[in-house]
Amino acid sequence: MTAWTWRFEKADGTEVQPAVQPEEFTTQGDAESWIGEHWKALLEGGAEQVRLFEEQSEIYGPMSLDAEGA
Repeated sequence: MTAWTWRFEKADGTEVQPAVQPEEFTTQGDAESWIGEHWKALLEGGAEQVRLFEEQSEIYGPMSLDAEGA
């Protein structure tokens, strides 16, 4: 089964621990829905951008969590 995961970062690419702990997602859509529900809490908790991975392959990113900066 394919696992989709998020990496949470500061604007400079430094990895940070997320304010909301994600699960491991089985589809890209589930992962994207989750980030859509939790982006504000993640941003307030110190994450400024995210990257989406399928297993070890980066699918996209960095994607800003700051709606004004996006």
